Amino acid sequence: MTAVLPAIRDFEAAARARLDPAHYDYFAGGAGDEVTVRANEAAFARLALLPRVLRGAGSPRIGVTLLGSRAAMPVLVAPTAFHRLADPEGEKATARAAAAAETVMIVSMAATVAVEDVAAAAPGATLWFQLYVQPDMAFTEAIVRRAEAAGCAALVVTVDSPARGRRDRDVRNGFDDLPEGMRCENLRDGARGWVRPIVMSPAITWEHVDLLRRMTRLPIVLKGVTHPADARLALDHGVSALYVSNHGGRQLDTVPATVDLLPEIVAAVGGAVPVLVDGGIRRGTDVVKALALGASAVAVGRPVIWGLAADGERGVTRVLALLRDEVEHALTLCGLASLDDLEPGLVRRC
Repeated sequence: MTAVLPAIRDFEAAARARLDPAHYDYFAGGAGDEVTVRANEAAFARLALLPRVLRGAGSPRIGVTLLGSRAAMPVLVAPTAFHRLADPEGEKATARAAAAAETVMIVSMAATVAVEDVAAAAPGATLWFQLYVQPDMAFTEAIVRRAEAAGCAALVVTVDSPARGRRDRDVRNGFDDLPEGMRCENLRDGARGWVRPIVMSPAITWEHVDLLRRMTRLPIVLKGVTHPADARLALDHGVSALYVSNHGGRQLDTVPATVDLLPEIVAAVGGAVPVLVDGGIRRGTDVVKALALGASAVAVGRPVIWGLAADGERGVTRVLALLRDEVEHALTLCGLASLDDLEPGLVRRC
């Protein structure tokens, strides 16, 4: 690809032109009327940055360390499913791009490349693993052991999915399974050799979080926390970090935008653990706003998919480089020397 794509939205346009329409809708769409999908982006537009001047700050420092993992920027690759729908190399290409950007990739349990193969394809990548707790805890443990053996440095447990979201676009397109030759390889049952379906169960409770803590020494990040009361409960159950997410609007429609929920979650944990956030982040200014409101880092999902679909590994590399450049530029214009200088007073609600 030789075209200049200066913004995330340009990558999305290029991806849409290349993807099968049903696959584009799978990645772009959300639950119900997609109120939450739209709200995630719109909420950032309602936030304004109030820069400082004459600070002599120099070039900003934007590296972060999260749960022992070092990243060159506060932008992580969020867990997203089915990367091989976007590019034949799938999650391998994404992992190589994340390694080149020196940031963390959270490998989805619903990846179309097994976590071991993702790690082997990108030896320099820092990987975390996203998990849906399965009612069959022996199978859940087998998946955790695979993630550990592959060198994943944290376990990101998605907790907002007691049932699968109802996505009208997928119903209209008849998209209910992967094409022939693609499978969720992390769900392959070693004993039987076949791939199990992901079970989203309303029976999963805080007790399962306790079981996971006893099962693994990996730090546990709870993904999908939106209520302050649950944030406080999470601390009681010894989690290592919280991840504010409404699943990109793909689970329960009309949940508020994550950046609007972020300050309450940050206040609820009181600095006890890092707080991550995703949802609607399309610019470096969005990253800066989220960090000013208390996030330790952000994660991006759809922008990575747009880069992958537009130009494979090079596309993801360019998306991540673009976001890094925009974060540095925004911090410079705000007169800040590092991420540590960010504070809520730099953000105004329009």
